[in-house]
Amino acid sequence: MMITIVLYIIIFTYCLAIIVLIYGFTKVNTIEYTGLTPKTKVSIIVPFRNETENLPILLASLSKLNYPMELFEVILVDDESEESFKIPNLKFKVSVINNIRVSNSPKKNAIVTAMQIVTTDWIITTDADCVVNTNWLLTLDNYIQLHDVAMIAGAVTYDFGNSFLHHFQQLDLASLQGATIGSFGIHKEFMCNGANFAYTKSFFQKLNGFEGNDGIASGDDVFLLQKAIAKSAEKVHYLKSENNIIITKPMNDWRSLFYQRARWASKTSSYQSSFGKGLGLLVFAGNLSWLLILGSWFLGLTTFQNVFLACTFKFTVDTILIYKTNHFLSKNKMRYLLLSCFLYPFFSVSVALYSLVGKYEWKGRKF
Repeated sequence: MMITIVLYIIIFTYCLAIIVLIYGFTKVNTIEYTGLTPKTKVSIIVPFRNETENLPILLASLSKLNYPMELFEVILVDDESEESFKIPNLKFKVSVINNIRVSNSPKKNAIVTAMQIVTTDWIITTDADCVVNTNWLLTLDNYIQLHDVAMIAGAVTYDFGNSFLHHFQQLDLASLQGATIGSFGIHKEFMCNGANFAYTKSFFQKLNGFEGNDGIASGDDVFLLQKAIAKSAEKVHYLKSENNIIITKPMNDWRSLFYQRARWASKTSSYQSSFGKGLGLLVFAGNLSWLLILGSWFLGLTTFQNVFLACTFKFTVDTILIYKTNHFLSKNKMRYLLLSCFLYPFFSVSVALYSLVGKYEWKGRKF
C-alpha cells in the first residue's frame, strides 16, 4: 500500500513539473521580425558521413535563402564517408574538409576541425539530413542585431509521413522541444538541438569548446549549452520563430529510432545542469511509476478509479505540452496521440535502461 502511494506521489510530482514547463513555454515570446538589413557573416558547419542523398537537398534549400550569398559560407566536414561527394555549382561558398578524429565523438571533432578554417565570428551547426526555412538566416541575423547574445538555440521538427512510427516520433520530438523551450522560459536552460544551434567562435573558445566531455560520443549541443549557461547565462537565448524551424528526417524503422533515443539518453548522467539531471530522472520515474501502477491494478493492488485518475492527469498535462509545441512546430494535425501516450512509457523506460548498459549504432559505427 505504501509503495502504491509513493508511485502516485511520483506521478503527481511529474505532472507538476510538466505544468511548470508548459508555463515556461508560454513565457518565451514568438519573434518573426525580419525588417533589418542583414549584416551578420555566418559559417554553417555540417558534419556528415555517407550523405550523398541528403546533402544536395540541404544545399538546395540553402541556395533559396533570403539572405545575401556573400554573407554566409558552408563548411562540410566529411567523417570518413565511404562515398565521395561532389559539390554542385552554387552561388555561395562551399568547402569540403576531412574530419580530424582525436576522440570518441566524431561530431564534436568535426566542429573543432571546421573551426580551424572559420573566418566569421558567428557559427551555425546543422545536419546533412535537414532542410532550412527561406528566412532562417535573416531571422537569426535580425535577432542578433537586436540583442546582446552569443549563443542561440532554435527549433527542429520532422518531415513526417502518415505512418504510426513517424507520428510517434513527431509527438516524442514535440515533447522534447516543448521541454527545451519551457526550460528557457523558466531560466533553467539545459537542452537544445545541434541541428539548429548558433554561437560565436569567440564564445566557443571562451568556453574551451568541448573540453571535459569530448569522450562522450554525442552531446555537441547540450554540453556546450550547459557550459555556456554556467559561464554567461544572459548571453544564451532561445529564438522561438516559425522562420527559424529546421526540418529533418525521422527514422524509418523502430530499431534505428531506439538506438537514436538511446544515444540521446546516454548523455543525461553527464549533464552539468542539476535541473536537467533532475528532470530526466523525474521523467524516467514518472513513466516507470505509471507502468508499475498499471501492473499493480492487474495484480489487484489498486483500484481502477485510481489508475484512471493517474492516467488521465498524466495524459492531460502531456497532451497540453505536446499540443502547444506541435502547433508551433508543424501545421499537421496530431494523430495516434492516445496510442502513443499509452506506448511511450514502455518505450521511454526501455530506452533509459538500455542507455545505461547497452551499445548503440550510429552512422554505421558502434558506441
